[in-house]
Amino acid sequence: MLCACVLVLLFCAVALPSRADTVGPDISAMQLSRTDEGLFLSASMQFDLPSQVEDALRQGIPMYFTAEVQVQRERWYWSDQQLGTATRYYRLTHQPLTKRWRLHISNTAFASSGTGLALGQSYDQLDEALGAIQRISRWKILEPTQLSATSGVSVQLRFRVDLSALPRPLQIGALGRSGWNLQLARTQVLEAAP
Repeated sequence: MLCACVLVLLFCAVALPSRADTVGPDISAMQLSRTDEGLFLSASMQFDLPSQVEDALRQGIPMYFTAEVQVQRERWYWSDQQLGTATRYYRLTHQPLTKRWRLHISNTAFASSGTGLALGQSYDQLDEALGAIQRISRWKILEPTQLSATSGVSVQLRFRVDLSALPRPLQIGALGRSGWNLQLARTQVLEAAP
């Protein structure tokens, strides 16, 4: 009996470090660049799809993701001033007949009647489509006229699965379940203009 307990403890000690090595969802890199054309954001996100989301995708249910940016200027005498917001919408679908993945990216929310005006691309593997979602490159988040402040400006990027765009039965089943939850957030201060 004592040998069995020692073996179980040794197994647990060996198994714990492997779980600690897994990286959780994170925005690993975020860059802001200010030009004459406006304020641009580039970011690199790392995440794995939650199990329920991946299962729904493989069954042909489109999944929606949202990236939201909020630009604020700190004020010591009042609440922070909101300089602007930007939102980018992603729609990822699996086409079972062709076994391909289709990703649409749009600056406006997808209508129930179709994708509207969106950039679409097909991928052979889910990892390739996720790689396209996880990289944001030179996304214009503010016009030059909106960025009048030179210091104390912070930019917050939030990325999440948009459960409100799912079919109604899935919305009800997904509420409060961790298998549907994917949320990332990062805030960065914009360096003062030279």
